[in-house]
Amino acid sequence: MNRRTFLQNSATAATLAALPFSIQAADRAGAKKFRTALIGCGWWGNNILREAMASGACEVVALCDVDARQFEATLKHVAAGTGDSPKLFKDYRECLAAMKPDIAIIGTPDHWHALPMIAAVKAGAHVYVEKPIGHTVMEGRAMVNAARATGRVVQVGTHRRISPHNVSGRDFIRSGKAGEIGMVRCFVNYGGGPEKPLPTVAVPKELDWDMWCGPAPLRPFNGGDPRTPTQGAGNRGIHPRGFRNYLDYANGTLGDWGIHWLDQVLWVTGEKYPKRIFSSGGRPIAGPVVATASEQTTDAPDHQVATYAFDKFTVQWEHRRFAANNTDKGENVGCYFYGTKGIFHMGWQKGWTFYPTDARQPAITEEPKLNSPDSQNIKELFADFLAAIRSDGKIKPVCDIGEIHLSTNMALLGMLSLKHGKSIEWDGAKEQIIGDPAANKLLRREYRKGYEYPKG
Repeated sequence: MNRRTFLQNSATAATLAALPFSIQAADRAGAKKFRTALIGCGWWGNNILREAMASGACEVVALCDVDARQFEATLKHVAAGTGDSPKLFKDYRECLAAMKPDIAIIGTPDHWHALPMIAAVKAGAHVYVEKPIGHTVMEGRAMVNAARATGRVVQVGTHRRISPHNVSGRDFIRSGKAGEIGMVRCFVNYGGGPEKPLPTVAVPKELDWDMWCGPAPLRPFNGGDPRTPTQGAGNRGIHPRGFRNYLDYANGTLGDWGIHWLDQVLWVTGEKYPKRIFSSGGRPIAGPVVATASEQTTDAPDHQVATYAFDKFTVQWEHRRFAANNTDKGENVGCYFYGTKGIFHMGWQKGWTFYPTDARQPAITEEPKLNSPDSQNIKELFADFLAAIRSDGKIKPVCDIGEIHLSTNMALLGMLSLKHGKSIEWDGAKEQIIGDPAANKLLRREYRKGYEYPKG
């Protein structure tokens, strides 16, 4: 049984559905265009910029990337999208000082989210920053504090909060149709196999590798060319697009995919933070970590299980990068909310499905409404971002950095527990781990010489 009318009857979803049209109409009517800079011109940065241009609200004045090879495709997109002639920069600080943008889009790797975002709001820009907001918990706290101190709007790219089927699914669960929720299971499971070390290669002349590594450790370069679409498929080098599984620069699958689905848990339930976290995992299939001057593998776990204890329910995260996932109902990504009236699967490319406890009742499904490329809802999220900017502080964006900081913390604390090898007790209000000084030290990390860790 397909309940497509459920979304149409949702007041919240109706508001979201109307929002992009109203904003685009205002832009066509000659409303102010925002001077916009893209910091990080890779694959996902271009996805965001494409929607910024499509909104009609943005004039692209600057592109910034430490890899000059990224500019070629981005300039083509800008020429086709707006016809603007943006200036090119390698250093985001020079970009912000010279161009003074109204909006900064930050599409850099995770370890480069905090410093540009903080610098951008201090320079007067509103910011759209990709998830997860930071590499460590205290980076995120500093980012939230900077946004609040400057009064700038900071939207985070957790676009599932505005995807129509996610909105209607949240309404379904909150209405009580799934009953009382006692457990949630979040998962991302893909295929894969043993990992072969990649050799160290010469750094391309167009790439400032020292600055790419930035505040994180400087590792040997094992990447490829971002202009080659198939480059890095499977066993990827660090750059481009492989950084997620190198823990100096990101937090593995939990930091990448986990933020989306753990955020869904907080967003749907209204909770803020768990009380206890324990995680385990490893690399039995990917194999041992190799990190020498001549070759290296990734070092993130090829599977991980993390358990989060809340007062009223338990959340379990799991991921695998082997064995695929052809037996589960629905999809190989998403989260299951287990309620007294049935099981609700919040998915991605297949929408959501509710399986009633009473087997005589039919399942209920809501189809997704996703945008190309890459099956996302950046268009709607960017429209919400513009609406928040134009409200002059009267409304917050749906993915306000303060809320996504809490979701990012869930992912980061799961990784912290794995690295620490112990369960942790979390005081979310104080953002401290209770009774464990060694674990508390992992809430931040030392930056490389020449970079200053942001003060919270």
